[in-house]
Amino acid sequence: MNLGIIGAGATGLTAAYDAVRAGHTVTVLEAADELGGLAASLSVQGRPLERYYHHIFRSDRDVIDLIGELGLADDLRFTKPTTGIYRDGRLRPFTTPAQMLRFFPPLTGLRFAASSALLKAVRNGERFNDVTALSWLRRWAGRRATAEIWEPLLRGKFGERAEEVSMAWLWARVHCRTFELGYVEGGFEKVYAALADAVTERGGKIEFGKRLARIAQHGDTVTVSTEDGSSYDVDQLIVTTPQPVFAKAAGLPADDTVWRNQYLGATCFVLELDDSLIPYYWLNVNDTDFPFLAVVEHTRMVDRSHYGGRHVVYVGNYVPRDDWRFTTGPAELLEAYVPWLRRLNPAFDRSWIKDWHFSRAPFAQPVVTPAYRALIPPHETAMSRVTLATMAQVYPQDRGQNYAVAMARRVTRRVLG
Repeated sequence: MNLGIIGAGATGLTAAYDAVRAGHTVTVLEAADELGGLAASLSVQGRPLERYYHHIFRSDRDVIDLIGELGLADDLRFTKPTTGIYRDGRLRPFTTPAQMLRFFPPLTGLRFAASSALLKAVRNGERFNDVTALSWLRRWAGRRATAEIWEPLLRGKFGERAEEVSMAWLWARVHCRTFELGYVEGGFEKVYAALADAVTERGGKIEFGKRLARIAQHGDTVTVSTEDGSSYDVDQLIVTTPQPVFAKAAGLPADDTVWRNQYLGATCFVLELDDSLIPYYWLNVNDTDFPFLAVVEHTRMVDRSHYGGRHVVYVGNYVPRDDWRFTTGPAELLEAYVPWLRRLNPAFDRSWIKDWHFSRAPFAQPVVTPAYRALIPPHETAMSRVTLATMAQVYPQDRGQNYAVAMARRVTRRVLG
């Protein structure tokens, strides 16, 4: 089989890897000039680092198994980094169950713990499909715990859509996560480079700068056209781009389900500092006045000696694509953030920032409402030899490398079979 794949992220590269090992001819077309999709890397002091913060959990068996297959198991390190919450002008530790309980008055803490334990115990989160997260949390976690923890997080991430977010989405965030986090020494770029090497060593091709323009099927042949004027004929095509990108290329009508899922964009700064900004790896900013959602000090999970001794900090956000935080130029946006960073650490000074990097993605986070389940298109499309495999189809799980790998392997088996 001559298999085409659109996208060289976790889904596309895993599909290509499985296909070439099964003896098929594979061509991967990537719009960017780098591997990894939303897990693509930039360089910090000569070391690869993901543009957006990344780690995996102990429960992420699919990506852990893939890392082992690629001979990188010894490079995967698990640690127990710390978590904090900024609320009411204070930084508070929120890593261990004991710290979580002490965050609240006793009865509120017990109710918060009991509701979290319930979400851990429920095996099938789709039972929450038709329930909104905040309505469930106010009933079971209590209004105070919801107001102090869950509501600020949901409003920080989904803005005015927070009241609509499905409890099934939040269940997946709680149920499947572990206190231990895993990171590949040298960055996840090492995983994607190993996948790419395995594909090309078996005769597969990966072409960069190939932004999708048009998909058409004539008989048993699928023709892919890219914006640079190139054209490719394949027997089967797997598309891993966001649904609106596929819908436009396939010429789908405006009322097609693929158009109806809504996405938030993502913006993320990587700051190279000469001092530590926060005393935790992960800080949830539970003050909705702040212009950003989370601060992640990567060098509290990975030794800063890997980055020339600098403290590496992510400042991340999910916002609509017409929001000022998405449309503002990076240099101006950074200056707007500086006073807010000082509120997290009064000692912080603009001179601490020795270098910075900025990334922006237009289709980063689907808005998962109770209606979302009905809007997820099947992998099969109107074109019999074109298969859709996107992060919006891993419901009720959220986007992530593990679910991308699992979906890629499932879809590829079906296509090759």
